[in-house]
Amino acid sequence: MRLRRLEHIRAIAKRQLAAETAEAEGILAHLNALTERTQELANDYVTRRDSADGYALAQLSGFAAGLCEIVRSSGHDAANAKGHADRKMSELAVAERRRAAVEQRLDREERLMSLREETAASETRKRVGTELE
Repeated sequence: MRLRRLEHIRAIAKRQLAAETAEAEGILAHLNALTERTQELANDYVTRRDSADGYALAQLSGFAAGLCEIVRSSGHDAANAKGHADRKMSELAVAERRRAAVEQRLDREERLMSLREETAASETRKRVGTELE
């Protein structure tokens, strides 16, 4: 029973880590998409040449610089999110190995217990005949 409880606990831990890993992967995908879209916008604004005067050019340059800063920041956040997602993935792999190890121990113990019961049952049978036979 102890091994069954341990396996159940390991399975719960694995499910929880799987949910956390999925969440981390979702955040990573969202940040990657945000970085890509912001990079596209920044590229569009950097290549514009339709400014009417110096003030408009300064406004455009400032806006493009702000977008480039957002790209840098979101890229940094995406790199951090990737590291977090990778750590969660490795924790999930460890949790699965632990759960599988407990499951193997449980299977082995159940086989041994059934073997002991079979042996005990066969020893309790009355023998036919005398001890001389």
